[in-house]
Amino acid sequence: MENFHSLSKGVVPLLSLLLFQLVYVATGAFNVTTIPFNKGFSPLWGDGNVVRSSDDQSVSLVLNQYTGSGFKSSDLYNHGFFSARIKLPSEYTAGIVVAFYTTNGDVFKKTHDELDFEFLGNIRGKRWRFQTNVYGNGSTSRGREESFYIDEVPIREIQSDAMAGDFPSKPMSLYATIWDASNWATSGGKYKVNYKYAPFVAEFTDLALHGCAIDPIQEVLASACSQKDDQLENNNYASVTPKQRVAMKKFRKNYMYYSYCYDTIRYSTPLPECVIDPVERRQFKDTGRLNFNERHHHHSKRSRQVPSMRNYGDQDED
Repeated sequence: MENFHSLSKGVVPLLSLLLFQLVYVATGAFNVTTIPFNKGFSPLWGDGNVVRSSDDQSVSLVLNQYTGSGFKSSDLYNHGFFSARIKLPSEYTAGIVVAFYTTNGDVFKKTHDELDFEFLGNIRGKRWRFQTNVYGNGSTSRGREESFYIDEVPIREIQSDAMAGDFPSKPMSLYATIWDASNWATSGGKYKVNYKYAPFVAEFTDLALHGCAIDPIQEVLASACSQKDDQLENNNYASVTPKQRVAMKKFRKNYMYYSYCYDTIRYSTPLPECVIDPVERRQFKDTGRLNFNERHHHHSKRSRQVPSMRNYGDQDED
């Protein structure tokens, strides 16, 4: 299976959004049924840069000097499993953001919910970065952001009871976009999109929508939703196994470089879902960003086990 090194080649394994427990995963291990683009999606913006394959089984989103592009699901879902296999642009990709996310901001403008996967491009020779974010019930901060070097394991889980009223609870649509975020995406805006390397193309294949469509205002469920809900809850992706949780903890320890839970500047008191690990806390600055000196010292005696961390010291700030 491909690990996070594949990001340097512009390939990402299957990405999934599961709304039951807010479990973020990056894995191709699930056996899911895919659909053609026209059965569940439509262009969102930059229609000319939304390029569908001849068999309608994949779609490419293009960013050029004129516009980016995006698509969205035709329906909204209260919960479900949504996934795609994404091939990211390669070479020089600084300033670019490729996003795969759910939101209802167009319906609930002041109380919107959102779950984000965002891939942040980089200069030549540097890997793409990956971050997740969660907004619930119109939370006004930057959300609950965590940033990672990606690998093929579950990477984040938030239970609804921990977030209480801030847990995303209203129907959302699925979106995918590519756009110019030169002002912040790479080293805080130091490196911009260079259109000499355009067009930038993100290819989405193996599109899956597993859930029941719902009217966002009336919240009227289709009659088949009860059966579909039972199927979702019984699938292997509906919960995190003990083995997966161990792998997730190891991944977060080795590859997370920002966490809002340790950002005492934004939050003087950690939010209720945060579980503060004193050992892990020492690895982060008050900004919530990784203290690379501490991390490198911690790993120095076992560098053979985590060789992929050795070149990250110059990427402290983004």
